[in-house]
Amino acid sequence: MKITIGSAVATLAFMFLCRVDAAPSDEQLAKEAKITRSEAERIALSKVPDGRVSSGELEREHGMLIWSFDIAKAGTRNINEVQVDAKTGKVVSVKIETPKDQAEEDAADKKKK
Repeated sequence: MKITIGSAVATLAFMFLCRVDAAPSDEQLAKEAKITRSEAERIALSKVPDGRVSSGELEREHGMLIWSFDIAKAGTRNINEVQVDAKTGKVVSVKIETPKDQAEEDAADKKKK
């Protein structure tokens, strides 16, 4: 069977363009968001008095576009995860994650990559 370079390149290009599992880029998600990161941070911090945002990201979770923030508070190793709907600004979820929860989440994230 003889494969030409042109057909190999065309096949690879087709496979790349047809990836079903391709995640939207940060830029694509940002275009969909109606709430800015700074607005979402302000909303999230209102749920955790005296908190400080340690990380945040815009992501699609359970079909919703959300801003997700990890918020630390002095005197505890727990993290408050606050999720804000990126289209409405409503708080979707507030969870407290212990160091054990955080380690399990990090391990799960590494498996996805």
